[in-house]
Amino acid sequence: MTDRSAVHATFAIERTYDASPSRVFGAWASQAAKSRWFGAPGSTEHQLEFRIGGKELNRGGPPGGPVFTYDALYYDIVEDERIVIAYEMYMDDTRISVSLATVEFSPAGTGTRLLLTEQGTFLDGHDTPAEREHGTRELLDNLGAALEREPATP
Repeated sequence: MTDRSAVHATFAIERTYDASPSRVFGAWASQAAKSRWFGAPGSTEHQLEFRIGGKELNRGGPPGGPVFTYDALYYDIVEDERIVIAYEMYMDDTRISVSLATVEFSPAGTGTRLLLTEQGTFLDGHDTPAEREHGTRELLDNLGAALEREPATP
């Protein structure tokens, strides 16, 4: 029999971006924009239905390595202010975690303060809170780089 475990953790990450809340929020709301910064290297599939009750799917992984799948449902969206997402992560066919994430956007001078809070259950030792927080920090760094690369539209 397989050893079963559930590790519970909460973490919060704050970032400040030199872009308006509308622009930072838009980087989450548009499939084209989100695909520029979100997902594992080697992503092979990305679907985004950005609305309350909508789903998001992102699948991929390193060549020859496991396939990671992010399967999400949007529970709350307040334009330019808040997104609440529940999601499962899989490694190949094994569910490795289930999480609730809240992303909050607020003005910070001429930019945006983003606060991401995640509450997760990490299953059977396949993932850890530290690994997830590290990966989420990298994604938010990727978001910042994408915002810097693309000029704001007037």
